[in-house]
Amino acid sequence: MNEQNRYARSFGEQCTPRALVTGALGAVVITASSMYVALRMGALPWPTIFVAILSLTVLKTFGRTNLNEINVTHTAMSAGGMVAGGLAFTLPGLWMLDANATVDTLPLLAVTVSGALLGVVFTALIRRHFVEVEQLPFPMGIAASETVLAGDTGGGKAKLLFSTLGATAVFTALRDWLGWIPGAWMSAGLMAKNVFFGVWIAPMAVGIGYIIGPLYTGVWFLGALLAYFGIIPLGLSFHFFESVDAANAFKNSLGIGLMVGTGLGILMKGVLPRAREIYGSLFRAESGGGSRLLLPTLLAFVALLLTFGAKMPAVPSLLTILGVWLTTVMAASITGQTGIDPMEIFGIIVLLAIRLAVPLGMHEAFFVAAVVAIASGVAGDVLNDFKAGYLLKTDPKAQMYSELVGAVIGAFVSVAVLMLMAKAFGKMGPGTELPAPQAYAVSTMVGGLPNPTAFFVGLLIGAALYLVNVPGMTLGIGIYLPMAISTTVFLGGLASFLFRRASPSAKERGVIVASGMLGGEGVTGVLIALIKVLTMS
Repeated sequence: MNEQNRYARSFGEQCTPRALVTGALGAVVITASSMYVALRMGALPWPTIFVAILSLTVLKTFGRTNLNEINVTHTAMSAGGMVAGGLAFTLPGLWMLDANATVDTLPLLAVTVSGALLGVVFTALIRRHFVEVEQLPFPMGIAASETVLAGDTGGGKAKLLFSTLGATAVFTALRDWLGWIPGAWMSAGLMAKNVFFGVWIAPMAVGIGYIIGPLYTGVWFLGALLAYFGIIPLGLSFHFFESVDAANAFKNSLGIGLMVGTGLGILMKGVLPRAREIYGSLFRAESGGGSRLLLPTLLAFVALLLTFGAKMPAVPSLLTILGVWLTTVMAASITGQTGIDPMEIFGIIVLLAIRLAVPLGMHEAFFVAAVVAIASGVAGDVLNDFKAGYLLKTDPKAQMYSELVGAVIGAFVSVAVLMLMAKAFGKMGPGTELPAPQAYAVSTMVGGLPNPTAFFVGLLIGAALYLVNVPGMTLGIGIYLPMAISTTVFLGGLASFLFRRASPSAKERGVIVASGMLGGEGVTGVLIALIKVLTMS
């Protein structure tokens, strides 16, 4: 591609029909694989690098293209993944509390579409503040822009991505379909001493750790060591706990408290002191009077969608929208600084706040958490994409249109795949093939904390740690999640550290390999689930 043709010369060359169609088709695949990854892992890295290379490869195959069209295409592709994550991190908790609970498709679609729309529009209205004024790094957005720029000169990255994806798909089929490879290894000797150490044999867990990097995976693993080598065995040895179940209840409540406390710390330190500056941009429409009309129209539509579509009372519906208004800014702040978006924690925060104001039924409680988590997840994705677009000089309106396309498609696909997974695998939660640990965290907040004291201690510690710039959220994730997941994720972070020391190019190739691991295992997992459903008698 000649230098003069690398960038689009008009809006029409950026937001093309083929960009939207290709992005929409890619969103279907990314959403489906993301739902599987989220349910199985309880963590969901950004699919940004994967979709950037995929968009680059597909559009170059079609012929004449430009960097901005590629940017718009991968913007649409990635949106559905975060919709899937928000839904997977919350709604399955309903079935964990009540295995016989039924969720009709239409109310669930209303919830998912509402979260997707709120996330895109609220975040688009604060784009300028976080991307241009504060210039937060949004590391995945920077990585996406660099990937598109570098990939514009050759096809080596695409070959590496797809070869890794294929190898990982074969590995996943051997493990999950044929059963030739175990899903995890646990130390029997340590288990006898109440130390539940193990390794999850999952390429995507390694990929997650590699993309997150050594700092956060190190803190994550530290939390796991504190929980599984400290709290549980020492607590049992000194008779602080009557049983392993009681020890797990304490450490789970402590981990959840740390994560929620970090969310409150973000609110106190990053949002409330600058509320006028941040929220003022909501009323300074960047694209003219149309944006001023768009916001009230959207809010009215979503309020009706939640009230009549999801059958939620009017007051909780309006309070949920207000909560999303706050949490999208919180998600923007923490994602911009760390690249991590704890969407389900924001859902928990709003859920707890609304419960203080009005009573909520069990279905309504999970619907509130789902709307907030989906919107917060989409917010992180939108701003990563806007950061990439800012660096590539893409029109923000073109990206917003593509985000809407990807997010709405992702809403429909997410609901379909979640129902498919529920039918194929049956139970979800701890000890099952789909542990969905983040959804279990939400279920504990709805059904009652197993150890309220540990939760409130963790909440205070998490808020305090954030105020002194210590990643308490990541520490809480390590305390809460199973040790086997944390170990494998840490190995990915360690590999990232070693590759970084070797050379910048080695680390960059590692990111591509990690993205292929995530895509290969995620897509194969969904295909296996689909086969299981179709072959059920």
